[in-house]
Amino acid sequence: MGSHRPWPRPTVFRPRPRPRRRRRRTSYAASAAAVAACAVTGALAGGPPQEWYRSLDTPTWQPPAKTFPAVWTPLYASIAWAAGRALETCEPVHRRGLAVSLGVNLALNGGWTWLFFRLRSPLAGALGALLLDASNADLVRRTARCDRKAAVVLVPYAAWCAFATVLSAEIARRNR
Repeated sequence: MGSHRPWPRPTVFRPRPRPRRRRRRTSYAASAAAVAACAVTGALAGGPPQEWYRSLDTPTWQPPAKTFPAVWTPLYASIAWAAGRALETCEPVHRRGLAVSLGVNLALNGGWTWLFFRLRSPLAGALGALLLDASNADLVRRTARCDRKAAVVLVPYAAWCAFATVLSAEIARRNR
């Protein structure tokens, strides 16, 4: 009786799953582009230190001006990486909410500079910073739902923004 081979089963058309690698590149590229747009938007409003800003009464605990680009560069890189990773690993049901949360967060982030520097309003900047803090909490929460490691990477960004909120509020208070 030799080997027994069953009849070949009929071929059923099944769409090929989308390659994970392509989505990964797309997620990381999209988040990096969004973060870069945020950084450029903010830079356009702020520019080099302005005479107006130098005339403000600022607290002694404010970091030196050169600290801000040194802090923001790695923070922006961490946002792009964390967002790309979370979007890649997120269940489809949560992905859209995470993407919207990231977009709102980056709009608030870039908008802060316009409120504070372009409008020359420390009070508007402090209020914008409070909105950004609420958005950071939402972004970290949504990111944690998709990828805890990515959420942990966002914590320094949220902490720095909280510090910036306190600083903005203090500048607003001193310059009423």
